[in-house]
Amino acid sequence: MRISEKLKKAGEFNPTKKSHQMTVFEMCDKIKANKISLPLYQRDLSWNLQKSVELLNYQLFGKAPVSPISLNIIEDVIVPQVSFIDREILIDISSGQQSVVDGQQRLSTNFKAFSNHEDFRNIVLDIGRAKFISVEGAIRNSQIPVGFLLNEKDEEFFNYINDIPLLKKNEVYSALLQIRSKIKNYNYTINIAENLTEDEQIEWFEVLNNAGSRVSALEMRFSKLKFHGIDIYVQYTHKYKDKLSESGYDHLFSPHSTGVSYPVATLNPSYEVVMNRVHSNNYAPIPSDTKENQLCNLAPENIELCFSITLNALDSAINFIKDNDLKEPSRIDYINYLTGLYVFNTDTFDELDSEALIDWYNNVDFTNKSNSERREMFSDLLNIRTLVS
Repeated sequence: MRISEKLKKAGEFNPTKKSHQMTVFEMCDKIKANKISLPLYQRDLSWNLQKSVELLNYQLFGKAPVSPISLNIIEDVIVPQVSFIDREILIDISSGQQSVVDGQQRLSTNFKAFSNHEDFRNIVLDIGRAKFISVEGAIRNSQIPVGFLLNEKDEEFFNYINDIPLLKKNEVYSALLQIRSKIKNYNYTINIAENLTEDEQIEWFEVLNNAGSRVSALEMRFSKLKFHGIDIYVQYTHKYKDKLSESGYDHLFSPHSTGVSYPVATLNPSYEVVMNRVHSNNYAPIPSDTKENQLCNLAPENIELCFSITLNALDSAINFIKDNDLKEPSRIDYINYLTGLYVFNTDTFDELDSEALIDWYNNVDFTNKSNSERREMFSDLLNIRTLVS
């Protein structure tokens, strides 16, 4: 029996021998220099402050190492790359560039501390409670911001310590210096692959993340728009979530996956408007109906128009709830259905229409509805003016 050459090569090649260790500060230095970057398909940051705090505490107190980081070394196969945090496209990618397949959230957490990023201004090490926490209001003398404790520059750390008498005490100073040294030199295991194509990187990512999900595939699809000057996170999803957060509705995003799927689904009505189409049932603003492929095939200016129309309609939906002193929405569906309605009806509703809409809002029930029923509910809402007249 002939043995396949492919099988022979598989038996001879052991990728685990390429694994090595790298310290937190070494990784951060490489990120700062754009020597460690992200493939364009990588989704936006998903961790909230609490997740970042948990990682910092685990690095300080954990009795086992943090799970490995997976990197692809670019040699001949070039996959478009973006920088960390601001996701700017990297033009010059040289041989040896290290591209993150898995570990963006962990690396970004450490890099934000290292660079004293504004997002981490409220994360501190509380000396009395002996742990990292997120605080509101003024920072106490018994607390040190993580952006100074783990700052890339020693002088930033020392200057902060010297300005706080409590922190200058020998026993406190010694403990802080030891903690800084520990995390600065904390080793991550780095698993290395070389010259992976984009498809091979995605396959590796999906294996590491339980075979992937619809949401990660959706985010990957939109992330590639960055190559055409469209950043869906900065231009749309962040603004969508900020508007809800400012209105006190940020609790509607649970779990994290809804933070992308719901905003994207809410683009369906504006897509139909921009394409001058009559509403179709399967373009309802629900996660099962996201149309990432259709949206991504639009010209960049039309994608931006979809963003603008939807965000303006979202303002109208929120104002309608607030202005009529309606109950706080218990589900995101209230927001998204109203937003879709305002996309198709940019003019103000008259008193009769408003009464009908208030009645709809107070009596609609989204619980235990099938996707088909939810689509019909949206189509019925779009006909509310016809029903009133």
